[in-house]
Amino acid sequence: MAHAFAMPLWGQVLARALELRIDVALNPGDVEHELGTLHDRIRRPGDKLHGMPEVPTGLPGIRLRYREADGEYYVYVEDTRYGKLAGYTVFNRLIEVSRRADRWVRAPHTKLGPAYQRCGLATAIYDWALDGGLCLMSGARQSEGANALWQALAKRHTRGYVDLRSKTLTYLGDAVSENVRDDLHTRMFLLGRGWTLTSFAEATGMSGLY
Repeated sequence: MAHAFAMPLWGQVLARALELRIDVALNPGDVEHELGTLHDRIRRPGDKLHGMPEVPTGLPGIRLRYREADGEYYVYVEDTRYGKLAGYTVFNRLIEVSRRADRWVRAPHTKLGPAYQRCGLATAIYDWALDGGLCLMSGARQSEGANALWQALAKRHTRGYVDLRSKTLTYLGDAVSENVRDDLHTRMFLLGRGWTLTSFAEATGMSGLY
């Protein structure tokens, strides 16, 4: 089943976002410096980050920009009230999956400035991607905060777990034991809008559904 990653109405997504936080063990000063450097590039004519498409958010002072490079999606959130970059999310390709599955799944990673954590931005961005038809898969490890975010998203999007090894996905069900969940081969996935478990299995080669 073919899906094109589309850009939905982000304002509707952001309006229903939960106040959850992704825990990142980074120095706040380093994060602020990186976001400042990126924002300078976004405003600099001639830079590849300048002139990126914008998506209306429906919220005063918040602007979203995005780009695609080598099959990965970059989403930047600007706070125009204070002239700064609030944070960004990268929807990375996973080298662990097969070429067949690589067409459809991405692993999101978010970095937010200290002032913008616990305000729902990460949740909103992930919802935005899922509503656009992109399927998400977790990394080998999730922090407590990231897991809580994914569990909240699973209330609105179909969730499943897979065993991922030798570039092969094997379906484990929509719930697993704590021991299985903590195994490095276990990954959680969320289906984007328009997908079913059957169509996802057919598209990615996932086994074990029946």
